[in-house]
Amino acid sequence: MDTVWAVPARLDRSLGDDVIGYEVEAPDGSVGTVVRLSSVPGFGHLVIDAGTWKFGRSVVVPAGMVAAVDDAERVIKVGCTKDQIKEAPRFERDQDTGDLFYLRNLGTYYESLTAAT
Repeated sequence: MDTVWAVPARLDRSLGDDVIGYEVEAPDGSVGTVVRLSSVPGFGHLVIDAGTWKFGRSVVVPAGMVAAVDDAERVIKVGCTKDQIKEAPRFERDQDTGDLFYLRNLGTYYESLTAAT
């Protein structure tokens, strides 16, 4: 993986607005639904509505954590667990997805997960 922010080349597809509404699944279960994508160049990520999973909050997952996309089933599989996503720097406001300080902290966290594997 070149960067945690880029869609892995092995997927042979980009992540565009067509994935809004797709379910997101971690190896240990459902995370939620994609509600929007990054608009910050170089910081590709998904904003996921986690519903009641964790106090109704949304979470941000970098595009590099996407393991597979099943267009027929409308499902994106990520390569991190629900607990790992919960432990990521908390997404509080819509502005956070454009805040470079937040994005760098988020990237550092997810890079540590990929380094451990």
